[in-house]
Amino acid sequence: MLCYIAYPTSLTLQSANALQTYTTLRELRARRPDTLAFIPRWGREPSRFGAVGATHLPRPAIGKLSRLHRSTLLYYLEHTLFAWMCAAALLRNRCMIEAVYVRQVVCAAWWSAVIGPRLGIPVIYEAHDLESRNPSRAKERWAQGLLHLLDRAALTQSSAVVSLTADFGRYLEAIGWRQAGEVYVIPDAYDDQLFAPQSRLDCRAQVGLSIDAELVVYAGMTFAHRWLDGLLAAVYRLQAAHPRLQVLLVGGRPAERAALRQQAANLGLCVTEQTVDAAIPAQTVQRAQVILTGAHPQADVVRYLGAADVLVIPDTVTDMTASPLKLFEYLALGQPLVLPDLPALREIVPGTLAHYFPRRDGAGLSQALAAALQSCPDPTGAAARQRLAQDYTYGRRAERILAAVEQVIAAQ
Repeated sequence: MLCYIAYPTSLTLQSANALQTYTTLRELRARRPDTLAFIPRWGREPSRFGAVGATHLPRPAIGKLSRLHRSTLLYYLEHTLFAWMCAAALLRNRCMIEAVYVRQVVCAAWWSAVIGPRLGIPVIYEAHDLESRNPSRAKERWAQGLLHLLDRAALTQSSAVVSLTADFGRYLEAIGWRQAGEVYVIPDAYDDQLFAPQSRLDCRAQVGLSIDAELVVYAGMTFAHRWLDGLLAAVYRLQAAHPRLQVLLVGGRPAERAALRQQAANLGLCVTEQTVDAAIPAQTVQRAQVILTGAHPQADVVRYLGAADVLVIPDTVTDMTASPLKLFEYLALGQPLVLPDLPALREIVPGTLAHYFPRRDGAGLSQALAAALQSCPDPTGAAARQRLAQDYTYGRRAERILAAVEQVIAAQ
């Protein structure tokens, strides 16, 4: 039996972390129905994870105290308690557990260095980056050694590491933390129950967008650290050569959208909001150069993506571990892609199937967008991208995880 331990940031799937956890678990249990999953829950808060067979343990919500004293260290303590709660919950099934798969760094550090060895259970850590480079890490100067300790314990003491990218695996080997054979590269994925090729004209009609616009679309639950301001500046530079150009930004928190509205106004771009609560006249949408939609259910996001001429990722939060969900969702729809030139992204999408630009280079982004728009329509490229996407479904991801688990168990 496999035990899967995760600490999603939203039980109602309002974050990429939660979506990936949920869909991976769904596909793991479809293939291994005996998979045991531990997910924390505070009281009776709503959760989607029960639908995929997760066991909810009480969340030791120490992190909520950060409202009184802002410090990520409170969350580290919360995650520590949860790691030991999972250990206690496993004791009754100890003889049945063949391996523990963990995707939260504090839990992984405790399980890899202490709990797993004591219980005689191999631990596999799915690393999404170094905690010492996490934008949300503890910022106290004296705590920097703790961050290094967490990373080192989780990445060197686990039985194996699952990395989203080969680039991160090479880094771990270069610093002497893991051998190449101890790192399994399992990229992120997309939900093929939702994301599939769409009719561009049908999608535009469904979401009220002009059929004549040159439409560049970005979708993300949050805009932080994604360089959306750089995208707006690139759109401004292209206006003279592309007078029908519109950029559609799906998602984002209210404060992030407000900041982008102000930036667009400063650039002289016409901006409008098309949210689920407020329909706007078609004529207003047609005049807009920037359209903000706010958060939408994934079924609506698919239609917005399907309406695009070009799909763009201006930047990623990480570099060596960059494996954004939207990359695979974009591939599944097939439109031309504009991406920052990172080795982690090139691992997935070759240069023949995307328009790459130097990271955080405004002129380069403008040139890549212009080239992508010029390539439309691109039926041959679309078919190739869709074929590529088929190897990155969550079903394939679950199969790769289970194959890695079997190899680790066999090596014990």
